[in-house]
Amino acid sequence: MNELYIGLMSGTSIDGIDAALVDLSKPTPKLIASHYEKIPISLKQAIQALCHPGPDEINRMGEMDVLLGKQFATAVNTLLKKHNLNAKHIRAIGSHGQTIRHHPARHFTLQIGDPNVIAARTGITTVADFRRKDLALGGQGAPLVPAFHQAVFLKKNKNRIVLNMGGIANVTLFANGKILGFDTGPGNMLLDLWTEKHLQKPHDDQGAWAKQGVVHTELLTKMLADTFFKMPAPKSTGREYFNAAWLENFLIEKISAADVQATLTELTAKSIAAAIQSYVPRGEIFVCGGGAHNNFLMSRLQHSLPTFSVQTTTQLGIDPDWVEAIAFAWLAKQTLKKKSGNIPEVTGAKTAAILGGIYQ
Repeated sequence: MNELYIGLMSGTSIDGIDAALVDLSKPTPKLIASHYEKIPISLKQAIQALCHPGPDEINRMGEMDVLLGKQFATAVNTLLKKHNLNAKHIRAIGSHGQTIRHHPARHFTLQIGDPNVIAARTGITTVADFRRKDLALGGQGAPLVPAFHQAVFLKKNKNRIVLNMGGIANVTLFANGKILGFDTGPGNMLLDLWTEKHLQKPHDDQGAWAKQGVVHTELLTKMLADTFFKMPAPKSTGREYFNAAWLENFLIEKISAADVQATLTELTAKSIAAAIQSYVPRGEIFVCGGGAHNNFLMSRLQHSLPTFSVQTTTQLGIDPDWVEAIAFAWLAKQTLKKKSGNIPEVTGAKTAAILGGIYQ
């Protein structure tokens, strides 16, 4: 018997919403259908503005919470319509929401995209607000996907790393019978930001622009000296830290835009490599997220990790574009089954816990 769930994911790029319909009746999730709902540029800009302090924040947040909830619901309804599916056959939606603030050191995180609106407009039970229970238990509230990675990708007696290269990069490491997971720093975020500023494009297609540039060694060294990269796990980060202001702080001298892009690519590759090598000397790495499509970044990652094989999660049977959305469908199931969704060794929480609120 099928157990159909829908996972919704909107990442740090705020470009669109991934909606994945998943059959979770077996240990390995089966992606049945998917839909990408582009976020209108006006809504994207309004959300980006909320990621930083500004005037009239509470009113603006309340409005965006509802508008984004409607956008998530539209993504679900479009997915169902495209594939002639009935809402009554879906057990639940797992919605990550859109992070607008993540401050684990101050014990709070905030995701918007009202789950009440999603449930009301789709007629489907919606599970959301996954992160705050972990924070309440002393954890970082992130990353949460390692629990999913453990359930689906773990292979005993293998040093296996799952690397999610979204706006922020995070890793799940399985080695010596132990699991560890944390954010390593920027994934695509700074690359996309710089590309949008200079090429007026949302991303550097396959890293072609970065490939034209030359790494500025002094700039790279200064960026890699940032204290975040030296922090031990558990740790998490986001747009609040790695943003335009962070980058501009390092751009004191005149460097060509292409050279900056090449240097930012190397920053992502080197920071990920250093994080992995500090715990595991060799093994196999499976990449998911948008960064899996950046051929130049993938090649620099392999260059920085010569004792590892670097592939995508396609080799494990799951499309790299849909791993995170599938993970939140899985987390919704965990919640409804009253099972934990976090791993204390990863987030630093005092105990494993059932995550999220249920909206019907």
